[in-house]
Amino acid sequence: MAPPQGQMRPGRQLAVLGLIFVVLYLLVFFAGGASGGWKDRLEPKLGLDLVGGTRLTLEATNSIGGQAPTAENLEEARQIIESRVNAFGVAEAEVVTEGNRNIVISLPGENRDLTEVGSAAELRFRKVLKAADGSGATAAPAPTATPAPSGSATPAPSGSAKPSGSAAPSGSAAAKATPSPSGGQGGSAPTPSASASPSASASPSAAAPSPSASGEPAPQSIEEQRKAVEQKVGAASWAAASGLQAPADLTADPSLAEKLKPFAALDAREVAVLPAAMQFNVPQISCAQLDKRPPASISAADQQVVACEDGVAKYLLDQAKVLGTDVKGASAVLDQTSQWVVSLDFTGDGQTKWTNLTREAFNNEGQACDASALGQDGKCRVAVVLDNEIVSSPEIQGVLTGNSQITGNFTQKDASTLAGQLRYGALPVTFEAQEQQNVTATLGASHLRAGLLAAGIGMALVIIYSFFYYRLLGSVIFLSLILSALLVFGALVVLGRQIGFTLTLAGIAGMIVSLGVAADSFVIYFERLKDEIREGRSPRSAVPRAWIRARRTIISANAITLMSAVVLYVVSVGAVKGFAFALGLATVLDLVVVFLFRHPIMTMFARTSAFLSPRVSGLGRALPPRTVESTTSRNPRAKEA
Repeated sequence: MAPPQGQMRPGRQLAVLGLIFVVLYLLVFFAGGASGGWKDRLEPKLGLDLVGGTRLTLEATNSIGGQAPTAENLEEARQIIESRVNAFGVAEAEVVTEGNRNIVISLPGENRDLTEVGSAAELRFRKVLKAADGSGATAAPAPTATPAPSGSATPAPSGSAKPSGSAAPSGSAAAKATPSPSGGQGGSAPTPSASASPSASASPSAAAPSPSASGEPAPQSIEEQRKAVEQKVGAASWAAASGLQAPADLTADPSLAEKLKPFAALDAREVAVLPAAMQFNVPQISCAQLDKRPPASISAADQQVVACEDGVAKYLLDQAKVLGTDVKGASAVLDQTSQWVVSLDFTGDGQTKWTNLTREAFNNEGQACDASALGQDGKCRVAVVLDNEIVSSPEIQGVLTGNSQITGNFTQKDASTLAGQLRYGALPVTFEAQEQQNVTATLGASHLRAGLLAAGIGMALVIIYSFFYYRLLGSVIFLSLILSALLVFGALVVLGRQIGFTLTLAGIAGMIVSLGVAADSFVIYFERLKDEIREGRSPRSAVPRAWIRARRTIISANAITLMSAVVLYVVSVGAVKGFAFALGLATVLDLVVVFLFRHPIMTMFARTSAFLSPRVSGLGRALPPRTVESTTSRNPRAKEA
């Protein structure tokens, strides 16, 4: 016989819930990305804090037009950083953007230093005007001890000249720039001598500047910061430094060393606000201070700047005539002599700028390059500057009209690293390492066990309390939590494959919090049921009425939790984002279980005789005495209240 009109059919809701389970677990076992044995297909994607690995957060510190980098800039940087990370040969590396400034790198299962992938940012080509000692010595070097150039730039595609020195980007590099076989003009390259040369460091310093020794917050404007530095070093020292027209010769005036001594105590952030001439002329300002300046300290293309090469040679550099945005590409290739070189490919406008720059350097127009900065053939050098350091400063030995090469004693790894830095440097974005976290596999497994134990204890406490307080109704709570857990687990596996969602400790915490949300909906429903019975209705008739009145409250409570999770997900980054996602997911699936299981199963329980017993059902004193008496009456015609 068909049920009366308006009466609920619980079988339909339970069938829909069963269909959801079937579809979900078909996706778990057979959808895209499912591979391996049955056990492997049931493994969700776990975060680094659960399986071990390395996590690095990079923040874009420079601004474009006074605003944060655009989404396009950040995405382009993310792709290049991802290529660098993948170059490590580690599978399943994850590089994602967070907010409008952060890029987060996750390297599962392996601990390594990732700061290099975001070290170099802005690429500049600057003519070397002057050179001086950057060791911070108290005595000026003799005029004959001027450092020799680190390499040469010739238009000869054969690359016959082999400069001395190591080419490792992490150490010293003797390099030269030549055009590729497709273009360029000029003579052959002479072999540089083996004299000590300031070699290039291709690994820009990632060290953060230390806070000011005074402990006071840095003023906002450059003028205010310079005024603070002037007060720190003293008026006499500032006046002596301002009066220098060239690197101070402390041997000729020993008293000058004492006057300039306070500059050696400045930290990198304070040195960064000094005029370029003062940074170059004061010998107490060393490369150790200059290399640790904040990112983008010398990014202004229209200003002369000071930078160091290999931490010993201090150069005064001209305005940047060619920028990173003028470089179309850079790649590590083998030249005709089977030597590894870095090939530079310029854009249309960039090629014109590069040709003009090499013409200025080759002819030393206006005698702009001082004798101390000339190469071994008496030609100007062009420094390739990444962020605050010089990668290479080859001597220009011809007007380069085509794509060029940076050559030296490179290995394949060295050339690939330098090419990657040049490609990355073409982006107008500077990154600073904010946090690097290394988690061992053992510690990750310990975190996972602790998280699962906490979740199990939380669920067990809810179940024990529900059976103690609600008795038979506690079985509804128990089954609902089990079904919710199965839905959440299946969703985690599928989402991990499809959108890359990783379960972290924060995510487990979000699911534990969702247990409280689920328990609230039980309390609302069951207490509403008791209220209906106290008003004189029978348990069977009270179930649908209690559901109608409790449903709105349950939906409102879960909606508030869901909105909170969405807002938290949008405005947060990192682990908090994982917490918000897990909380929102568990809340949505809890609503599914409420509508498709909890209410239908309660309708079915209401038709059993056990549900009418106060001791068994857990309704307790909610059942009126007259209802209890009617259930035990021997009169067969007794009706329900």
